[in-house]
Amino acid sequence: MAERSTAAVDVADNSGDDPLAAKADKAATDGVAEEQKTAGKTAEATDNEAVERQSGERSSLPAPELHSGHKLARRYRLEECVTRLDGFSSWRAVDEKLRRAVGVHLLPADHPRARSVLAAARSAALLGDPRFVQVLDAVEENDLVYVVHEWLPDSVELTALLAAGPLEAHDAYQLVSQVSQAMAAAHREGLSHLRLTPSAVLRSSTGQYRIRGLAVNAALRGITAERPQRTDTEAIGALLYASLTQRWPYDSDAHGLSGLPKGVGLLPPDQVRAGVHRGLSEIAMRALANDGATASRQEPPCTTPDELARAVSTMPRVKPPEPEFAAPPEYQRTTYQQGTYGRPQPHPAATQTVVLPPPPLQSRTGRALKWTVSALLIAALGLGSWQIADRLLGSKENGPEAPEATPTVVTDEKPVQPKPISIASAYDFDPLGGGSEKPQAIPKAYDGDPSTYWYTDSYYSARFGNLKSGVGIVLDLGKAQRVSSVDLSFLGQTSAELRTAPADAVSAPTMPDRFATRASASGTDMTLKTTGPVTTRYVLIWLTELPANDGGFRGKLTEIKILG
Repeated sequence: MAERSTAAVDVADNSGDDPLAAKADKAATDGVAEEQKTAGKTAEATDNEAVERQSGERSSLPAPELHSGHKLARRYRLEECVTRLDGFSSWRAVDEKLRRAVGVHLLPADHPRARSVLAAARSAALLGDPRFVQVLDAVEENDLVYVVHEWLPDSVELTALLAAGPLEAHDAYQLVSQVSQAMAAAHREGLSHLRLTPSAVLRSSTGQYRIRGLAVNAALRGITAERPQRTDTEAIGALLYASLTQRWPYDSDAHGLSGLPKGVGLLPPDQVRAGVHRGLSEIAMRALANDGATASRQEPPCTTPDELARAVSTMPRVKPPEPEFAAPPEYQRTTYQQGTYGRPQPHPAATQTVVLPPPPLQSRTGRALKWTVSALLIAALGLGSWQIADRLLGSKENGPEAPEATPTVVTDEKPVQPKPISIASAYDFDPLGGGSEKPQAIPKAYDGDPSTYWYTDSYYSARFGNLKSGVGIVLDLGKAQRVSSVDLSFLGQTSAELRTAPADAVSAPTMPDRFATRASASGTDMTLKTTGPVTTRYVLIWLTELPANDGGFRGKLTEIKILG
């Protein structure tokens, strides 16, 4: 997880039960409110601003005059300016302390939006959701305000993906599912994006989508909205529409994509391009603001990211395409085979007499070999018969032989009895979702009290609303130990797997597929046994199917016992 500086931690220490957007310092928040009243800039004005930037025009507000090599806080070295607009600049930089690439937004401390940018960055840093590009630092010093965030070199912008063509149905399904769920979590904490464009969505090498610029991008440009949830939901619908059709769902070109023809209105994606998945086409129309023309089935529109996430979870899951197996290439003769040995020799025109060899063993040498083998077989049979007769006669003369006594081996070794293994610590494990799964209740899963339990979030279906493959608990045994079985007790019929980290692992893996699956079962009380000796320090209890609980689907684990 990305390291946060004291700029974010100081705010987190004073956080209560209020939404995260209200947890930043009051002075900074007042600056946001005042700026929102005076800026009055809409998303349409922002698009015009991007067009002005592409045409070479610049705002009258000068950006800070910095250069490559400049250091901030004696730590962040600026490398390359990637944006310079409206009095602020964005850079690719290097964190010399941790030796990694980071991104930096810079603007003067007297900039009219400096206070709102600080407040937005500190609120976003408090969210700590791994589905968003994390804010690492938000500082005001030396007449400068700068925001430091993660830089993901192995990720690709959605803009670049769409430049190559529309996405496959499975990829588009994953996009709308992951982005809508992430934005629903952000809005529950009072945070909105308001500038959710294709350049703000990144896809990692593992296929996970991450969102950058939460709250900060809008604050940098002074964007506000009367209905922020509706604005972000419509933006997700536009992303899905573009992913299915490679067209922007309006009559103007934007983000490197061609818009729809003027005067035809908003056409459903399956009418713009052949072969578009019907269910995803309807989801896109329900998310977009289209004067009531939602979808062919006239389903109600989705006005919040949470409603959109629910709609996606109820549709049949889109399976990935089957792998294509290419036919093996035709056999090619090698250089050796292309010589005289690889080609038939030309036959002479004249007929030649061909002398056929005699049949096997019919030649003089073959007949001699045949008689020699026969003689050896007869001799072997005679010798064997003589040895058998001699042994039988000897046994009758000497009487029956006493059987040899088998030595008795006396040993003090006893079968190894399984013994309980204490759990040093544990934490929730949700790398495929929001990154957090009720961590405050983790100790109740192994406290020895069956009346207490650790529980998961509530989902719309037994398989986590088709949003991820599972959640779990990682158990730290303190050191590598031999594990033979794990006893689990649940409230409700639950499916779970026992997974273990490699024996030499010094830290727990960060993804579930890095653990080796040892056993699986379903039920309320189960014993997961390993098929052979397993030595590990980190044990993962991975829940794959949840029971109906509390009006939804929620896992409740009452007790864990590990035996070695």
